[in-house]
Amino acid sequence: MDYLAGLNPSQRAAVEQTEGPVMIVAGAGSGKTRVITYRVAHLVRNGVDPFHILVLTFTNKAAKEMRQRITGVVGDEAKNIWMGTFHSVFAKILRVEAEHIGYPRNFTIYDTDDSKSLIRSILKEMQLDDKLYNASFVYNRISSAKNNLISAQEYNSNEQIQADDFSNGRGQLGQIYLAYTQRCYKAGAMDFDDLLFKTNVLFREYPDVLHKYQHKFKYLMVDEYQDTNFSQYLIVRKLAAINENICVVGDDAQSIYAFRGANIQNILNFEKDYPDLKVFKLEQNYRSTQNIVNAANSIIANNKNQLKKHVFSENETGEKIKVHRAFSDNEEGKIVAESIAQERALHGGAYRDFAILYRTNAQSRAMEEALRKINIPYKIYGGTSFYQRKEIKDLIAYFRLTFNPNDEEALKRVINYPRRGIGDTTLDRIFVAADQRQATLWEVISNAATYLDGRSAGPVGVFATMIQGFQVVAKNHTAYDAAMHIAQHAGILKDLYADKSVEGLSRYENIQELLNGIKEFSEREDIEDRGLDVFMQDVALLTNDDNDKDPNADTVSLMTIHSSKGLEFPNVFIVGLEENLFPSQLSLNSRSDLEEERRLFYVAVTRAEKKLVLSYATSRYRWGTLNNCEPSRFLDELNPAYLELDFKPRPVAESAESFEDERSAWGERDVFTKPKPKTMPKTRTLLPKAHTPTPGFVPSDTSNLQVGMEVEHERFGFGKVIQVEGSKNDVKATIFFKELGQKQLLLKFAKLRIVG
Repeated sequence: MDYLAGLNPSQRAAVEQTEGPVMIVAGAGSGKTRVITYRVAHLVRNGVDPFHILVLTFTNKAAKEMRQRITGVVGDEAKNIWMGTFHSVFAKILRVEAEHIGYPRNFTIYDTDDSKSLIRSILKEMQLDDKLYNASFVYNRISSAKNNLISAQEYNSNEQIQADDFSNGRGQLGQIYLAYTQRCYKAGAMDFDDLLFKTNVLFREYPDVLHKYQHKFKYLMVDEYQDTNFSQYLIVRKLAAINENICVVGDDAQSIYAFRGANIQNILNFEKDYPDLKVFKLEQNYRSTQNIVNAANSIIANNKNQLKKHVFSENETGEKIKVHRAFSDNEEGKIVAESIAQERALHGGAYRDFAILYRTNAQSRAMEEALRKINIPYKIYGGTSFYQRKEIKDLIAYFRLTFNPNDEEALKRVINYPRRGIGDTTLDRIFVAADQRQATLWEVISNAATYLDGRSAGPVGVFATMIQGFQVVAKNHTAYDAAMHIAQHAGILKDLYADKSVEGLSRYENIQELLNGIKEFSEREDIEDRGLDVFMQDVALLTNDDNDKDPNADTVSLMTIHSSKGLEFPNVFIVGLEENLFPSQLSLNSRSDLEEERRLFYVAVTRAEKKLVLSYATSRYRWGTLNNCEPSRFLDELNPAYLELDFKPRPVAESAESFEDERSAWGERDVFTKPKPKTMPKTRTLLPKAHTPTPGFVPSDTSNLQVGMEVEHERFGFGKVIQVEGSKNDVKATIFFKELGQKQLLLKFAKLRIVG
């Protein structure tokens, strides 16, 4: 039982409680993965058949890490545990049971691009305005319906839903959903949401199938339970109904995916589902310094809807959290870049030890520019996935078509790539012929001489014969040999090799990299079936989080806070802490939305191990307009005992008379309405109030600006000119501002009012 020796008492108790319903509330950095893996290992060590254990995760990366750790304790028996993402596990079940619900076992899994492409085709056929019925909007609407287990038929028969759609001017959404469902079915395809939706249908309509899996999976474990949606919740509840040996692990304080359909109530109300539930709280944070943990606690304490716990750290006290104020997003980027350079100069360390987190992807621009200017290497985490690149999707479409020739989206993608004389006109004829004869596209294509005229039939027939040849090769060869044959004979390798541009070379190398990956897969010894169809299943089920950056690359990581969940870095910068940006303006309409934004901030703060830096800008361009910004309310919620302001402070007087004058030091809001802990200092230093221009402020003509003149800047306040240099359009003025110190401004852009 050596593997239990390194656990703290709370962790050990959670591992050893193997029977009945269990909830493990795991605070940030509390060793959650260790507890899950040791609990599974403990089950196996105590005689539970690994084939009877199901572990559900949200990323393949998490499942892989857990399996490796379990293997270290129980050996090769770990291979027999059913472990993977919700989508991968239930796709595996659907491959076996799909015929019950009318799907072939080799059904295609559509990714988001495939789904949106199909929706665009439907919109075109229905002659609907693609601006009103934007493909992304329609896709999200259908996705939301499926996650709430609303079928296309139910959607169209629900009077409230129909009334809402018509009142919003989108009365055809239900018909689009119905057409989309029918086309996917005809193509033998499921989208990502279908993998859970169809599993629910399968379990509901075929009790014998549900019964089989209820007895197969005698022990269930669900990681990140706070991120489950209604569809996932229902599957888990059904599977656990007989044995009730279910263990869910998660942290309500890190529930940040409501926009994907995650329902925090699943974890908050878990005890109502299982009254004899045993709850274990993992509250010791092993990741961060005491200052960071205490600051994070002061943030999340403001949420009303939560499971109470006290997260603590026994690590070093650590540095206080620095707060920077910048006057623009560009200056904020400069501050962050210079801070990284300075930290490395003073203390060494690698670039990979630094992460910059932001609320929206658009914020990366200013950070990228600042990092490039001083030659700091960086990588944007969560950028274009390898498998989303055009050339990769093209070759994979050939693979998909080989195993499922009814796959409409794959067919449209490659029937004329590389060019083989099958243009849009011929494709339209194929669609018309299929529609008139109630046949599939493949039936028309594989019998081109029967359905099409002579001129169209020739190249279409050649294409069909090529795909049929691929089917024979794929059936009788390894994944790599089949993939290489398809890449060569489809003409993709030749087409890309002929493009000698830098981009063309890169695309060719990407195809080589894909083939290298398939070669690696073909030589794996831990799986029995190494066919190309099995490789394709793995690729189709990759999550965004699995497209990991190279862990050995020495680059600063830039990412949204949502992308950072599950990661940790010695040094973290959280930028853009401004009202209406973070928290997002869209989150200010309800308490539940605001609390989710606060949980997002909590997640960001708890990514930091040693050093945390926060920053905000007092002005930021949005849609081409410069807007004044005020600091985020989340900055005020941080206990100032753990902060260090990196700019000129404004002391807050203690007397009642001065209270009203100083209450707006962080903006116009009253930030003193809640009682402060007794341990807080009697005085605080707050962020200086942004300058308010003099009423009627009008910039002066500065063509004759002289040293010694007193001026007012609309944002920087009042100052004195101490130097003027340059000529014509490049005249620069150095001005000493009372509140900010020295600034150098280009006069053709600066808005200055000469006051004396």
